[in-house]
Amino acid sequence: MTPRADDRARYDRATAQLDAPVAIVDLDAFDANADDLVRRAGGKPVRVASKSVRCRALLERALAKDGFAGIMSFTLAESLWLARSGFDDVLLAYPSADRAAYAELAADPKLARAVTVMVDDPAQLDLIDAARQGGGEVVRVCLELDTSLRLLGGRVRVGARRSPLHSPAQVADMARTVARRPGFALVGIMAYEGHVAGVGDAVAGRPLRSRAIRLMQTAARGELAGRRAAVVRAVRAVAPDLEFVNGGGTGSVQHTAAEDAVTEIAAGSGLYVPRLFDNYTSFRGRPAALFGLPVVRRPGVGVVTVLGGGYPASGAPGADRLPVPYLPEGLRYDSQEGAGEVQTPLLGSPADDLLIGDKVWFRHAKAGELCERFDTLHLVEGDRVTAAVPTYRGEGHTFL
Repeated sequence: MTPRADDRARYDRATAQLDAPVAIVDLDAFDANADDLVRRAGGKPVRVASKSVRCRALLERALAKDGFAGIMSFTLAESLWLARSGFDDVLLAYPSADRAAYAELAADPKLARAVTVMVDDPAQLDLIDAARQGGGEVVRVCLELDTSLRLLGGRVRVGARRSPLHSPAQVADMARTVARRPGFALVGIMAYEGHVAGVGDAVAGRPLRSRAIRLMQTAARGELAGRRAAVVRAVRAVAPDLEFVNGGGTGSVQHTAAEDAVTEIAAGSGLYVPRLFDNYTSFRGRPAALFGLPVVRRPGVGVVTVLGGGYPASGAPGADRLPVPYLPEGLRYDSQEGAGEVQTPLLGSPADDLLIGDKVWFRHAKAGELCERFDTLHLVEGDRVTAAVPTYRGEGHTFL
């Protein structure tokens, strides 16, 4: 048996008594991926990106390992919920306009100590102050640096449109604004280089595109390393007690960790290793999170139909945003139907060996978004399910 065929046999045995659709996490693969993130971080702590996990039990499992420290959250409501659940270091990765949550944060000493919010504009400070409703707790804030690579005098931009703070002078000016403002404490800087950490540089069948991506990323890493160091120096001149400088992502862990200015690395997708992380030369992870759909029809030779499957990932629409049929090997979508809302035809010779009720295992394109479709993750060790844990959805939360 091939390694993938062996995995299929294990997952089928482990879930034989479970009806599909069903979602699993292979704990052996999860733990191996966690160890690899720590190795690549080279001694710097890894902050877990919760949007890529969306399951409290697995956040706790990662944070129990040496080399992990803190959570990077994606909404303020989620941040407060995690802090109330016992997580004591939660960095909100995106600015918020949730006035009710800011009022809670400013009124609760425990929450105010545990949660750090993201800002990149004085208007965000105004919104927080207007939302306080008398709460007098100091709000911890982090400044986000725009990591995009700008070429030809800024006429060409490579990277996500996030913070407006690009230059050391701009970030330092925002730092002074925070420092002058009562009720706020500047504690960190965050810079997420998504065009390096989140873009694969070994696209299957696209050698020229892959080379172009590698050249871009090499240039982007060099430019950002120099600019990030200058930003940190400028901000420390204003806030010498800065607690952390966060950078990176699953695809750039070792490169970002090599920068002296960076004190911690953010990563989350590398724990589950969804299909978008297959195309990297810098690391190889083990697929840990999968979902199984049941075969419900056999329309003809070389085709089966599974129930559901239309779980596209966020981002620019394209085939790479669809889940991929993974086990058994050799199945593909019907180009005229793709992944359907209520049924998905799958083509290929392995279809002829599948029976009604058998499971086809898929990998989602992105990591945590899978958990918005399932309320339970079944944890597999070897060929047994050893626990069933709720996702955020299973705990009654859909933060976005």
